[in-house]
Amino acid sequence: MTYTYRPQGVCSQRMEVEVEDGKILRVEVLGGCDGNLQGISRLVVGMDVDEAIRRMEGIRCGGKPTSCPDQLARALKACRDGV
Repeated sequence: MTYTYRPQGVCSQRMEVEVEDGKILRVEVLGGCDGNLQGISRLVVGMDVDEAIRRMEGIRCGGKPTSCPDQLARALKACRDGV
């Protein structure tokens, strides 16, 4: 399943995640800090969706109440829950 998510409160503009059998197959992020997001995207490939959510949920960026990793966790939750 491929899911497109529109992040809120961060620099990135769009996240596309592909998940199959509870595992992350691909993550692509448009906008944001390119190098960091490429690194995060590669690190989570092959990871269990719930584990990735657990690791990234609640991370903040500076004084913001969220971050790109937190938004990716939200995208994965929405994908997992079929929202």
